[in-house]
Amino acid sequence: IDDLLDMSRIVSGKVRLDVQALDLSSVVDAAVDSVRPSAEARGIRLQKILDPLAGPVSGDPNRLQQVVWNLLSNAIKFTPKGGKVEVLLARVNSHLEVTVTDSGQGISADFLPYVFDRFRQADASSTRTYSGLGLGLSIVKQLVELHGGSVHAKSDGDSSGATFIVRLPLAPVRTEKSREHPTAIR
Repeated sequence: IDDLLDMSRIVSGKVRLDVQALDLSSVVDAAVDSVRPSAEARGIRLQKILDPLAGPVSGDPNRLQQVVWNLLSNAIKFTPKGGKVEVLLARVNSHLEVTVTDSGQGISADFLPYVFDRFRQADASSTRTYSGLGLGLSIVKQLVELHGGSVHAKSDGDSSGATFIVRLPLAPVRTEKSREHPTAIR
């Protein structure tokens, strides 16, 4: 129901972002901490690599945590017992990248162009193995784009795992200049 409500707000343009300068590593940490119990219960190795020089972004910490949580939850859901999920935060030129990679079932080349479509699932049969409405990745895409970023997916196909890459622009760095006139006598 939360996903349906979020999608409704996004589609109607009623999503409100609490934008602030934030350290994305704390957002990634919180998302990893929230999915760790489900990863451990399934025997999935969860690895986190954070670039200490990542820099700040402008964004809503709760919505960005929702993005990372959604990607990690999907990775865990589609990774078999004993598999691996990795999240990497790195600065790349003038943006930050959050990359979530899993050793799961992968995404077929036929479905990859539609992976972010609403209500779209690779297995749409009534007897499918994995539950869900097919909204999580669509919400991820919309939230990332509201933050001025982009997201894309790649996979070498069935049983090859999948990688999702979120790109967010770095927050502009402002230095406070003295308000005095440059020729003021002190």
